Amino acid sequence: MRILGIDPGLGRIGFGLVEVGVGGSLTSNCWGMLTTPSNTPDAERLQILYNDLADLIETTRPDCVSLERIFYFQNATTMVPVTQARGVIVLRLGQFNLPFGEYTPMQVKQAVAGHGKAKKPEVQQTVQSLLGLDKLPRPDDAADGLALAVCHYLHTRSMGLAVS
Repeated sequence: MRILGIDPGLGRIGFGLVEVGVGGSLTSNCWGMLTTPSNTPDAERLQILYNDLADLIETTRPDCVSLERIFYFQNATTMVPVTQARGVIVLRLGQFNLPFGEYTPMQVKQAVAGHGKAKKPEVQQTVQSLLGLDKLPRPDDAADGLALAVCHYLHTRSMGLAVS
């Protein structure tokens, strides 16, 4: 089973692919970021994201996706572009017939680190340990993508569901 975690944004979209092995072992050797140029009109940036997502999906060939749910924003001016980018991501997932789960940052922290108020370094260290990585996954957006994928696996496993 291959789970692609996506941390949405307009300029920086973090992703991480987690593979679930026999007995529920988790591994990853694929994470990174999709980026769009900040000096480009939003419509063009969304088109770049749309195209790059297709490449990412075709390259990683996930069975399902875990996507961060936009729950709360401190800065209202960044909320609209992130929401637009998230819409493009959901559209692309639908076009590829990929099932996806949605999780708030607090749900990801709870699932991965055991409590919803975990700080980013604690989540990254737990992801590193669960995936058996030699070092912390970087950049932060990519680490968030991995955490989302791990969260989806842990959530579906705890519910007694097949990962989808």
